[in-house]
Amino acid sequence: MIHTMRWFGPNDPVSLMDIRQAGCIGIVSALHQIPVGEVWPSEAIEERKQIIEEGNDHYTPLNWLVVESLPVHEDIKKGLPSRDLYIENYKASLRNLAKSGIYTVCYNFMPVLDWSRTSLNYTFPQGHKTLRFVWEDFALFDMYILKRPGAAEDYEPELRESALAKFQNMSQDEISELTNTVLLGLPGSEEAFELTNFQDLLNAYAHIGDKELRDHLYYFISQIAPVADELGIKLCIHPDDPPRSLLGLPRVVSTESDLEQLLQASNYRANGITFCTGSLGVREDNDLPGMVERFGDRIHFVHLRTTKRETGLPNGHAKNFHEAPHLDGDVDMYAVVKAFLEEEKRRASLGYSDSKLPMRPDHGFQMLDDLQKRTYPGYSAIGRLKALAELRGLEIAISRAQEN
Repeated sequence: MIHTMRWFGPNDPVSLMDIRQAGCIGIVSALHQIPVGEVWPSEAIEERKQIIEEGNDHYTPLNWLVVESLPVHEDIKKGLPSRDLYIENYKASLRNLAKSGIYTVCYNFMPVLDWSRTSLNYTFPQGHKTLRFVWEDFALFDMYILKRPGAAEDYEPELRESALAKFQNMSQDEISELTNTVLLGLPGSEEAFELTNFQDLLNAYAHIGDKELRDHLYYFISQIAPVADELGIKLCIHPDDPPRSLLGLPRVVSTESDLEQLLQASNYRANGITFCTGSLGVREDNDLPGMVERFGDRIHFVHLRTTKRETGLPNGHAKNFHEAPHLDGDVDMYAVVKAFLEEEKRRASLGYSDSKLPMRPDHGFQMLDDLQKRTYPGYSAIGRLKALAELRGLEIAISRAQEN
């Protein structure tokens, strides 16, 4: 696989040289400074590309290989008449990316919120920190901090009671920390949602259920995929994180069936998948190695991480999870990486120009010196370095075994 890391731009505390020294040759980046829905200008794309490639004459070359993400405007997700304007802007951005030689574009279709957690500093016995999602805490936020109308109907009676009891014993600092964590904005952004107007954003989806959101996604991809195919761009949707409904909002990219329906909605190879083992692996009913085999031709980008479902706990335990060591969670990383290497061999045998899949280690721990630094949650340098080293070793071992 092609080893890459995510880089959030010049303000990222992790430098390009850090990523280069970790052993990567590819950069995953985005133009977070451009408002969602506006066209990414060629000048801004070229500027970012030149920053990434600066130093390539003297050091191991780095290249901008993947865009993550080119965001989808909420009007498209809501199916408003204005969506066609934003879709045309999206096509223009794709054309500008292709002019600069960038051909892999990740996006997601999660309404309002992107990925969601309830703690950014869950501490392991060894002292390093990770991200965690606790269903009881999320329910507490939903019912007693946000006070979403009808929220109680989404939770079991005993969970409603335990969440209320916990809320009544929380300090104002604890309430603020949970609120800020749940309302955290997109990765790479310094902006979070505001509690004061967050309910208004949810209200805009009041009449959009599972079927409507799917229809809006399929309309979007039916308009975009032919253009991407013509440009040689591979679109790859990121699964929902967590892969279930939150805050009364539908989520439609969580299961194998969801992905199969999306791929059938527009039968272009450009309509593809970002295979995030962490997001998909939260659900026990997702057979990850089997999904790699079945969807292999349409997987264009890989996120390797694993989570640990916290079973045996009260109050919504089946929905609690935390980011786990990359080789020691609920994802069978050996089987998944083996399946990806088999897919790469299949592509090479057919003469694919994209036989090698770009991969990045995702959601590393905050550990060692990074515990004293400002980092984007899940994207500290040392934790991802550790993850990449482990994954690289696993990949090499499997490759050598396949040769024998």
